[in-house]
Amino acid sequence: MPDVTSQPKTRIERDSLGTLEVPADAYYGVQTARAVVNFPISGERLHVEMVRAVARIKIAAARANMDVGALDRKKGEAIVQAAEEVLAGKHDRDFVVDAYQAGAGTSFHMNVNEVIANRACELLGGKRGDQALVSPNDHVNMAQSTNDVIPTAMRLASHVLIEPVMKALARSLGGRAQAFSHVLKSGRTHLQDAVPITLGQEFSGHESCVLGWADSLSRSREGLLALGLGGNAVGTGINAHPEYRARAVKHLAQITGIPFTPARNLFEAMQSMAPFVRVSSDLRGFALDLNRIANDLRLLASGPTTGLYEILLPAVQPGSSIMPGKVNPVMLEMTNMVCCQVIGYDTTGAYASQAGQLELNVMMPVIAHDLTKGLAILAPALRVLREKCIDGITANEEVCRRYFERSTALATALNPYIGYLAAAEIAKESVKTGKTVVELVREKKLLTEEQIKKVFSPEGMTNPGGG
Repeated sequence: MPDVTSQPKTRIERDSLGTLEVPADAYYGVQTARAVVNFPISGERLHVEMVRAVARIKIAAARANMDVGALDRKKGEAIVQAAEEVLAGKHDRDFVVDAYQAGAGTSFHMNVNEVIANRACELLGGKRGDQALVSPNDHVNMAQSTNDVIPTAMRLASHVLIEPVMKALARSLGGRAQAFSHVLKSGRTHLQDAVPITLGQEFSGHESCVLGWADSLSRSREGLLALGLGGNAVGTGINAHPEYRARAVKHLAQITGIPFTPARNLFEAMQSMAPFVRVSSDLRGFALDLNRIANDLRLLASGPTTGLYEILLPAVQPGSSIMPGKVNPVMLEMTNMVCCQVIGYDTTGAYASQAGQLELNVMMPVIAHDLTKGLAILAPALRVLREKCIDGITANEEVCRRYFERSTALATALNPYIGYLAAAEIAKESVKTGKTVVELVREKKLLTEEQIKKVFSPEGMTNPGGG
């Protein structure tokens, strides 16, 4: 049995600042080790999709450089194989740089470069750290820079993380709208009685709102397709073969199945964070509206004896550690919290997006972290909201009808017949006496029975225009 105590625990690697010890069993190298020491900030890492995105870029770049004869084919194939292992998650433990790190994401980028380079060394029969065999800078990073790789990775990771969960939520809301189309209830404005509406109409407004944001996000997602890959350090493409840019983007499109194209202007592609601002802004807008919808549903479900209690939410867990039988709207409360976090992420991204200077925005790591995190938490939140709450909502039809019948806002329908001021007197008398508007109309013989039937019919109250 080998004596493990005699095996070295570290190896020595060299970079432009000198030598440093690196854990012997790590695939990352000296530059990553420096970053670990320099940035013990949050314990958080950039989202794993950023790692996957950079790995895909490294595959595309290696193939493009092999195509033009700039990269030795044996080295290139080893780099591709090592990057494919990263894609498969085999080296996840070696991505150790904190999310809050060197500007532009250089530390994170070199972390990926070093893992791929050291694994490629092994695949070629060498040892980790043998930069003469495979260099993280000269070979894995050939014709590239952090300044074009990271914004490209941000586009790819964000594109991948945008799921069609908004439209699925809209479909669920639409299903409730249809199910509740016959349920009459009192509308409310200023939290006071307003003219009648159906519960289905109320839910149809939520459905339409969510669909609008889904369409807007879809358009913003298209803005992620133009890549600055090949711009290298400042957009000029220095050290890259003239054909590299087009080939690298083409390879990346083939690898991902996403129709990426070269950006029309490489300088803009690394100076401006506009594509991420648009996506983040859509997430923020959606979160604001979703927060409002969740609050509406919590209000409609309030009770059961001291609230509105017009809808019933699925009971998914006990609501109190002390009050027996209490059930809370926990899925909606979770949604509120996720929405607040997404809004906060957007605020950070907005400030970071305007902090670029000249040829580069060095705040890309925090933009990448917050945008991908927002996308990552929103998708499962919407999924469980739909499955554990929206799909199971039922209407408390008896309560809805009672509120509808006793609403003083029914007097609004009298305006064309007796005028606003006279109708207002009926409304005040209804509040004072407890009699319904319809009862008072009959009592005072303000309308004939035929007129009452027409004016206060469900169709007449909720769809008078017939649209």
